[in-house]
Amino acid sequence: MSVLSIIACDMLEDELAYVLSKDSELEQLILVDKMECFGLQRKLKSLGCLPALIPLDRVQEILKNKTKVTVVANMLKMGLHMDVKMLKSEVYSNIREMSCFSDRILIFYGTCGHSLVNIEKDFEDLACQLFFLKDDSGKIVEDCISVALGGNDAYARAMVSSEDEGTFYLTPMWASGRMEIPKEMISELSELGKMYLKRYGRVAKINTGLSYEPDFDENVRDFARSFNLKIVEIEGSKKIAEQSYRDAKKFSS
Repeated sequence: MSVLSIIACDMLEDELAYVLSKDSELEQLILVDKMECFGLQRKLKSLGCLPALIPLDRVQEILKNKTKVTVVANMLKMGLHMDVKMLKSEVYSNIREMSCFSDRILIFYGTCGHSLVNIEKDFEDLACQLFFLKDDSGKIVEDCISVALGGNDAYARAMVSSEDEGTFYLTPMWASGRMEIPKEMISELSELGKMYLKRYGRVAKINTGLSYEPDFDENVRDFARSFNLKIVEIEGSKKIAEQSYRDAKKFSS
């Protein structure tokens, strides 16, 4: 039996649902049984994929009796982006825990503002091989916007093209407003957000071809109205998620 584990950001829930549901060779899928995985479970179910839900501390025991190639997906909450140290700590601790029962682990994250920029070096001696979301140049993507646009270079080109008018980028998951923020921070962040968004003249709606969030159009319109931004549409891409998943799943040794 071979086990590929995936540690993923909730912001990339759509991309992960897509690659898992399109994998015709996937013999067995396990989702870690926790709140952060329920959205992924719902989307997979709507796509005809029925994963098993198992608590993380029981996965290794369950796998002892399995003979099929297995994928284990573990979603981490969006709110970790509020604290870069916590984000790094959670990703690293999950790598260590899941490496005990995995042959390979795909880190479904970008470098996230340099929070994970040293991740390859920090785990170079890990017995379990790690894979990452990389673009055509072989570099780990910067964040979920880079994933949605097709890589760091595509993101950079988009930024250059909008130099005269600052652009705020929205994917369906960003627009969903599902990031968990403590109540005591909401008012302060709202004021900071208004000041921050004054530098922008437009909001880019990134169309990746994934329509698992039905309120995407409405959410973008509401966001644009709230901050007096013009809406532009940008063609996105699924190739980073697709290629990275394929590379990680090639059990050649």
